[in-house]
Amino acid sequence: MVGSVLVGMLCAHLLCFAVMFLLISKRLQGKKMGMDFFAMGNLLLGLAYVLQLVEGGPAWSMMSVVNHTLTLAAPITYGLGVMRFFGFPAPLWRPLAAFVLAYSTAQALIQWSLGPVARYAMLSGMSALLFLVMTLAALYGVRTFAKHLYREMAFFALLISGICILNAIKFIRLLQGGLEVLHMDSSFQMVFYIYMSSLATVVPPFMIWLVFRRLTDDLSQMAARDPMTQLLNRRGLSEALEQHFNLHNAAPAYLLLLDVDHFKRINDTYGHQAGDTVLRHVADVLRTTVRRGDLRGRIGGEEFVAVCLDSDDVGVVQLAERLRAAVEDQAIHVSGHDEPLHCTVTIGVSPRFASGHALEKALRAADVALYQGKAAGRNRIEKAHAFADIAPLPGAGASATT
Repeated sequence: MVGSVLVGMLCAHLLCFAVMFLLISKRLQGKKMGMDFFAMGNLLLGLAYVLQLVEGGPAWSMMSVVNHTLTLAAPITYGLGVMRFFGFPAPLWRPLAAFVLAYSTAQALIQWSLGPVARYAMLSGMSALLFLVMTLAALYGVRTFAKHLYREMAFFALLISGICILNAIKFIRLLQGGLEVLHMDSSFQMVFYIYMSSLATVVPPFMIWLVFRRLTDDLSQMAARDPMTQLLNRRGLSEALEQHFNLHNAAPAYLLLLDVDHFKRINDTYGHQAGDTVLRHVADVLRTTVRRGDLRGRIGGEEFVAVCLDSDDVGVVQLAERLRAAVEDQAIHVSGHDEPLHCTVTIGVSPRFASGHALEKALRAADVALYQGKAAGRNRIEKAHAFADIAPLPGAGASATT
């Protein structure tokens, strides 16, 4: 009786949160973050436990086959939802349909060849295996694609590892003691249902917290990036530098300030749409040429920034030359014009600096060097040799934009 009550409560939790996840996914519109998949997973698992209540105990019937299939389809759906949450494309219906067909067939073969105990043991073993894979994937995510969610992913791995362990124990007990282990009021089943009920209460708010965290992170990213090029803006550069220099033994940095030569002339001759194309082209050159781990930004108008971390005087000048040459050599195809457009950049290089607070000083030093490069003929690199107490030269900002 107590077991039936626990399973009934588990069903209510799963189905209620399925509706909640579905409503949240509707509000998220185009970017559902896997919430529709989580809703489907809860629905499948809730229906599986409803069928278990109706069935009353182990049996060989169509209802039992459907129950087992839904029980395993749920964690598969959850796993696909987690992939969607982290931005990996994952279809739902085709994998689920293939699994339903394969597992239903496997159940019939196992039932007829090895008997009911083997079929129920297969369910527990497959559940343990699926949740083991999910646990390992969560731990892998902590070290790779989900480093920013270290605590959350570690907590998630801990929760689902419990399901893995309980199903592994159930698998062993079934092989040793037969179907008596599955009696709803047995001590093991009580522990199992209590743990599952606890998860059904804890995990949904945890998932909602992850969605909230993801939304706030996205807003922070939007505030730190230039909308046209998706490079860091001045605020984003400052925050990224602070994070870099907060690391133990962080290496000094160099700043490269790039300005598109004769940009006003490009706008006047080809139109503002062509000017925007040029800006996006320079941003793409920065992405492909600057080393991974270095910072790239657009700080206004036609001015771009590359911050080189862990480099030296020779390396930073070599990088600046690669950037200058790449922009000069690559043709830009502008809509409405048959002939490709070519542009050049002038680059000012700051002295090295070792704190986020020195960003503005590095920008001023690079701006002075940039102004000198413009005055010397453009399409060149100029290096500032020392900070001294550099102040912007009169008209430097205006000259750097022509």
